[in-house]
Amino acid sequence: MRDRVVVVTGPGRVELVEQDAAELRDGAFRVETLYSGVSAGTELSYVKGTNPYLNVTWNADLGLFQPGAASTPYPVTRLGYMQVGRVVESRTPAVAVGAVGAMTYGHRSGYVVDPLAERFVPLPDDLDPLLGVYVAHLGPICANGLLHAAADLYGGGVRSLGDGVRGRRVAVVGAGVVALLTALFARRHGAASVVVLDPTPARRRVAEALGLETLDPAADDPAVVLKTRWPHGAGDRGADLVFQCRGQDWALQLALRLLRPQGTVIDLAFYQSGADAVRLGEEFHHNGLAVRCAQIGRVPRGLAPTWDRERLSAETIELLRRYGEEIRQHLVTAVVPLEEAPALLTDLAERRRADLQVVFTG
Repeated sequence: MRDRVVVVTGPGRVELVEQDAAELRDGAFRVETLYSGVSAGTELSYVKGTNPYLNVTWNADLGLFQPGAASTPYPVTRLGYMQVGRVVESRTPAVAVGAVGAMTYGHRSGYVVDPLAERFVPLPDDLDPLLGVYVAHLGPICANGLLHAAADLYGGGVRSLGDGVRGRRVAVVGAGVVALLTALFARRHGAASVVVLDPTPARRRVAEALGLETLDPAADDPAVVLKTRWPHGAGDRGADLVFQCRGQDWALQLALRLLRPQGTVIDLAFYQSGADAVRLGEEFHHNGLAVRCAQIGRVPRGLAPTWDRERLSAETIELLRRYGEEIRQHLVTAVVPLEEAPALLTDLAERRRADLQVVFTG
């Protein structure tokens, strides 16, 4: 048996190769891929050669990047974390043949799973399996953003994802998939207002199709617009909370300008080129602001194990039940065979395509 696997052999070089399928061991099961979603920010950083793991050593104990051998050198053989597979063989009573679940095993036609070492999130029958690409990892990224906002207010006393957004005025910078799902999470969990800011007209149109209000950062100064619209008291205007979801320094600078005094930016972006445009001596300093990174590698301190990846996946499933039809219609812009992955990923990296969400079929 052979599996087809997407491999990045170097900057700008993507191939689809065949590999011998792994042996099915006792306690394991085999899936065939139904759908495999593209996370453009993370995956394209390997195609472009901008991911720090390609060039230096990540010291997990110290939490530092240090000079040394690349932690993830080329060839990158496990690209992507948005897969949905159907179980075709099983040697464990825990998972039955025919089950469909979300996983994070990279773009490939099939995979052998050790259920004691890897997550398999069963998808409910009432959910479009294509939407399952969001369940294992990308949806939890967004839910974790709300969890960090809740922890910013309540510390270890968080009871709901809505604790950080309920009744609050929320801005979301960016209109990629992470930003739009985060905005939908905020709306579903009771935010008083949600405004999405992005300079790309096509992405603003998608946000509007999802029922979200948008602003063009290049039209009028959005900080003036929202601070005029959102008063809290004398000398206290602006967003209660900003989710920053676009990996460019101007976006973080904009997020800081949108906040009311002592507000917080929940940052879900990946800055691959530094952040020279961030002016820490301006609004950040004078308004006493905070930036909290909500990277999916950890939930806020004090909330584990109550809030784990399984719970964030469950929250994602509920979001998809509520907005699944709209997400399927407006976010998923291309569904193509896995054979097209090398050309498509290269085109995205070179900006010859501008798809919002690409999904490969196995």
